[in-house]
Amino acid sequence: MTLTELRYIVAVARARHFGHAAEACFVSQPTLSVGVKKLEDELGVTLFERGNNEVTVTPAGMRIVEQAAHILELAGDLKALAQQSKDPLVGALRLGAIYTIAPYLLPQLIPQLHALAPQMPLLLEENFTAKLVEKLKRGELDAIIISLPFDEPGIETQMLYTEPFQVALPADHAWCAKSVIHADELIQESLLLLSSGHCFRDQVLKVCPALNRTAAAPGSMQKTLESSSLETIRHMVASGAGITVMPCTAVPTGAAEQGLLAFRPFSDPAPDRPVALAWRKSFTRPQALEAVRQAVLRSDLPCVQKHLSPVIE
Repeated sequence: MTLTELRYIVAVARARHFGHAAEACFVSQPTLSVGVKKLEDELGVTLFERGNNEVTVTPAGMRIVEQAAHILELAGDLKALAQQSKDPLVGALRLGAIYTIAPYLLPQLIPQLHALAPQMPLLLEENFTAKLVEKLKRGELDAIIISLPFDEPGIETQMLYTEPFQVALPADHAWCAKSVIHADELIQESLLLLSSGHCFRDQVLKVCPALNRTAAAPGSMQKTLESSSLETIRHMVASGAGITVMPCTAVPTGAAEQGLLAFRPFSDPAPDRPVALAWRKSFTRPQALEAVRQAVLRSDLPCVQKHLSPVIE
């Protein structure tokens, strides 16, 4: 068997389609099909059940594909080790970040990281925490930036910064006369929330638990915002559709929506979220991770408390 054949079966298992798997591997479908059949014959097991429109992984195939993915990751680690012996800050770093962090951190992070490691381009992905963790474990990402709490076997984390939340209001809202907002007051207003799957939504609901009932109520404002983004919600607040809660890094530093928005902090103890860098324990370029951490520390992030954690080694 060859690493190429292992790549083929992993691609088929993920795509559940031979044609799509061939495209992902940059080969023709007949070439991929021959490689898969050759491996099945060598192993003496059927890895996939072929249907007209769908491919199903057999129980034996699932175990073999899982091991094949692990072997491919180890092979990738060998290449990374060879590169590290030359210069760990040369070569791309595959970095993921959740949707509510990436748009606000990356514009600050990238210039700082380029100054520290000009020969280490970032291959970036935005996604939900669960998707990023899945790709991190499979070796498709080298590191991810997520919000804590987070606990996964085989994954290391290190705090980067803590950022408080703020309330975004239409500029003519009565609360603009307040200097701070109490968390339990949120229940009085139409609060615009991110859709399910965003960890920031869960953190906002934790700030005011009574919101869980209104968020689930038929016809509620929160129901109309599924699959939305913080930027879309901010525009809706500016239009007068309601209020929202935002991490402080998402609060614009200039004129907010041409004077249509206002922001107020929470009263103490103000809710916040810890942001951390996460990576596989087996990752072989700790210097690259440390460069990312240093770039974050050098970034001009408003209102955050940066964590001067130990150097990543």
